[in-house]
Amino acid sequence: MYKQLVASNDLAVESGLSRQVLDPESRYYGGTIDPGTGVAWVNHTTGTPTEMCYWGAALVNPDSKYYRNEELLDRLRLATEFVLRAQHEDGSISPGWTNYHSPPDTAFVIVGYAQLYQLLAQQQWQPLQPVLDNMRLFLERTLPVMLTGGVHTPNHRWVICAALGFLHELFRLEELVQRADQWLAEGMDITPDGEWTERSNGIYSAVSDIMLIHAARLLDRPQLLEPVRLNLRMMVYLVHPSGEVVTDYSGRQDLGSVHDLSPYYLPYAILARADNNAQFAAMAEWAGRALSHPGVCSANVLVRMLLEPELQQSFGAVAELPLKYETLLNGDFLRHSYLQDMEAAGHQGRIFHSRLHTDFGAPVARFRDGDTSVTLITETPSFFALRHGAVRLLAVQLASYFNPGFVPMQEMTKLSAGYRLAGEQKKGYYGPVEEALLPPTAAAAVSPWYLLPHQSRPLTHEQAFRVETEVQRTDTGWTIRVHAEEPGEVMTQLSFVFGREGSFTSGELQAVEEDCYLWSGGVLRYTSGEDWVELTGGELGHLASAVREAKLQNNCKAVLVNVMTPFDKTFTLTLSPSMRSV
Repeated sequence: MYKQLVASNDLAVESGLSRQVLDPESRYYGGTIDPGTGVAWVNHTTGTPTEMCYWGAALVNPDSKYYRNEELLDRLRLATEFVLRAQHEDGSISPGWTNYHSPPDTAFVIVGYAQLYQLLAQQQWQPLQPVLDNMRLFLERTLPVMLTGGVHTPNHRWVICAALGFLHELFRLEELVQRADQWLAEGMDITPDGEWTERSNGIYSAVSDIMLIHAARLLDRPQLLEPVRLNLRMMVYLVHPSGEVVTDYSGRQDLGSVHDLSPYYLPYAILARADNNAQFAAMAEWAGRALSHPGVCSANVLVRMLLEPELQQSFGAVAELPLKYETLLNGDFLRHSYLQDMEAAGHQGRIFHSRLHTDFGAPVARFRDGDTSVTLITETPSFFALRHGAVRLLAVQLASYFNPGFVPMQEMTKLSAGYRLAGEQKKGYYGPVEEALLPPTAAAAVSPWYLLPHQSRPLTHEQAFRVETEVQRTDTGWTIRVHAEEPGEVMTQLSFVFGREGSFTSGELQAVEEDCYLWSGGVLRYTSGEDWVELTGGELGHLASAVREAKLQNNCKAVLVNVMTPFDKTFTLTLSPSMRSV
């Protein structure tokens, strides 16, 4: 894999060089243009620091065709000058998306920049000195923002702790460790089963893992590795047979998107060696097969391999990964107890520029049998997802006009051959405010609605809409029973969302828009490659083609089943025979 990374890094060098701005009159002189925006940024993903990591790793590596290439060295120097010009006076950077003068995005860059600086500083090559001076100056300028700056999201805390650790290694200021300890005093936001707050298996779980690994080493806090181990053990059961990570219930932007295991390579590889863990080694090898390039600035695998040459070596003992399992994550987590304590926190459920992530620790069930992989989910629009060979049933969702939008399942109970899920919504009305509580504006010529104390209105005529679902395995696939009683005459719609790559070859379908159909009956067969799934249970109980506030995913194929309460529907899912089940 090391040789493959060196080759792909050389290709990345060529690509970056072709996008570097060489016009001295340009505001982006020395920076590399992000193809997606046409702008040169200083950020850790599509920004110039990421290209610099490719260039630096090539310059110092005898195995690269760019080893000590003087033209590349000059280009790297120009890039360091661009980064210095783009740095704000307060030491921060603005990454080019929604965050401006951003401490956490600055921290992401620091983590990558500091590792590259360390790698370059190890070389006995005098021409590198101007580059090193510029890089050190950038890092030194970040000290104030790292000592005072805040965050938006839970994982940002651990990124900043890693950055503080790298800066402490360089500048030996004790205040940096003290600031990290302030963040660490907030405690670890992870369940006993290994799930981080953001439930972001595609992006931010891996971020928290690698950042805490750095922080543990740099701050001499080995206890920070324990939550990382928990998450890495959990992730063994959150990957589909194809290597696609389960993102069906993420609380971040990877929700429902395709992500592979590559961001987990470094956490698994580092702890596989530190712990002599054969299962982590197997997961690292699986993640390594997905690595098509060295990675972004903050988690560049080749830079880390050059700093830790032992990572270039093959693993010793490698375990067999499970191909058949059933597991319930967070089934024993005392989530409701934590939620009941939220009122005492004093924030009244209000948080700015972020979210509270009250879905943290919600139960998730995972099932795998060879090439069949199923996820049952609570607290998200989708409650069921399936992979079967090339077939991708991305989501099964229920939406209603009761409280217009999707109805998330909130409870999950184990059955003998499956699970029972339930979701409940309540909606009521509010009476007049008691006269003694009215503001003076109520008696004035103008009484704005927003000045009335709405929290004091008495609740009237509250209604509850409860949906229960039993999902169970059969000899040929699965059954999904969905039922609801009251209130009566609630227009309800189930959506079965499939990958766009397949096609429907049977079923009574009425197109409502491109790749979206009402399914009134008949056996629905969806085929992808040599694999298929057949469904029964179509119904057209009303003619609504969509439910307000329940937007379907893009680039998918959806079939909709319309029912009215009360209803009791059972859908059968029959899977094509597979020699790959175990």
